[in-house]
Amino acid sequence: MVAASDPLMAALRAVRSLQLQSWCIGAGAIRSLVWDTLHGFDHRSPVEDMDVVYFDANAGPEHDAHLEKQLRSAMPTLCWEVTNQAGVHRWFADALGQVVAPLASLEEGVATWPEFATCVGVYLNSDGTLGVVAPHGLDDLFGLRVRHNPQRASAATYRERVQAKRFAERWPRLSIDAA
Repeated sequence: MVAASDPLMAALRAVRSLQLQSWCIGAGAIRSLVWDTLHGFDHRSPVEDMDVVYFDANAGPEHDAHLEKQLRSAMPTLCWEVTNQAGVHRWFADALGQVVAPLASLEEGVATWPEFATCVGVYLNSDGTLGVVAPHGLDDLFGLRVRHNPQRASAATYRERVQAKRFAERWPRLSIDAA
């Protein structure tokens, strides 16, 4: 599915050009592509933002903005959102007033996203092959199942996301678990 998506492949090539050591495009861009395909939709859901996550213990928050600027320059029609998973604990403290442990890897960061089906990322290797980051596996994503991942998101946050993203309306074949 990813290889057949010209827009996603272009985005992957743009991120690969940044030469990050550990990265992926994840969350909604991947989830929507898979669910649109499994629903047989002729037209793909618009990508609200292109979530790029990476892990670099030596990079500060200003590096995210620098990378976003580079990606906007390469592909200005996309709304890029770049997040260093090594600094997410600082965001939780500053934005939410929550103390959470620092993450140790990209995979550990992806594993904390609010729904198991969304805990998936894809990256493009230098040889053009695709890699997948899926710490909880791919069963929920391909099984059209939405379940709360309690690692960092509250049940209330999960319910708000399911409602705000209109999962049931957009993809009627989904099985959505209550939290």
